[in-house]
Amino acid sequence: MATNGMNGATKPKYDPDFTDNVIKATGPKANPRVATVMASLIRHIHDFAREVDLTVEEWMMGVNMINRAGQMSNDRRNEGQLVCDVIGLETLVDEITNKLLIGADYEATKTAILGPFFRHDTPPTKNDESIIKTMPPDGEVTYMHGIVRDAATGEPLEGIKVDIWQCSTNGLYEQQDPDQAEFNLRGNLTTDKDGYYGLYCLRPVPYPVPFDGPAGELLQLLDRHPYRPAHIHIIAGNEKYTPLTTQIFDKTSKYLVDDSVFAVKDDLVVDFKPIEGNPKATLELTYDIRLAAIKKD
Repeated sequence: MATNGMNGATKPKYDPDFTDNVIKATGPKANPRVATVMASLIRHIHDFAREVDLTVEEWMMGVNMINRAGQMSNDRRNEGQLVCDVIGLETLVDEITNKLLIGADYEATKTAILGPFFRHDTPPTKNDESIIKTMPPDGEVTYMHGIVRDAATGEPLEGIKVDIWQCSTNGLYEQQDPDQAEFNLRGNLTTDKDGYYGLYCLRPVPYPVPFDGPAGELLQLLDRHPYRPAHIHIIAGNEKYTPLTTQIFDKTSKYLVDDSVFAVKDDLVVDFKPIEGNPKATLELTYDIRLAAIKKD
């Protein structure tokens, strides 16, 4: 048995002081929250490396994956975020963060992850307009509408910005597909005095997350499928109400129980129903949104 040659004790497999020395290197002027978060991250990631006996080759594979995710990312696609999605990290952080949206006597609409294809520059959309700029031959037009309310009082909210986006029936978002018009299937609405928002969109379809980058490679290494259930993305909020990021899922879709990014919640599963008397749509989706007021310090 190996000993330290001094007292006969078993020699540690790794330097027991190394991680503490790295954490202690943080200077006194570091932001306290940064110091707290980084100390925990360093300790956990060092423990992980020791636990699995991480090799230099394996570490470099991880470094290269991170590098390639950054190189693939731009203002239209966030591959680093997608990597976080497929390991469940964004959904976990979403759950941790949005516990703040639950009060003693109210609960806001459930949240879900942002995903990698949100655009900040979607032009304003008038209520009851169509966001379908490139109509696919197999698309089912849906009249989607609802009321945005204060989660605590139930009062309708005027002036709430509602961003909505979805992929087309080929499973691609407009920035992935040169055959789709720019801003296809993206809306940027504002609620009226009655809290109403409304638009014409498509019934969503299941689709695979992009398989051409590190996130797809990771799924293949883990022997997992890449598919997401049919869903529509929503962000709603303004300067007085905490922005709500969520997704709503077609209750008839495949992959509700094995979403590749773990985002489905029972409260977010919705029903697309046939509509009569509306020449613009064959389906209707009513979806009300409850927002939590921003808490004042």
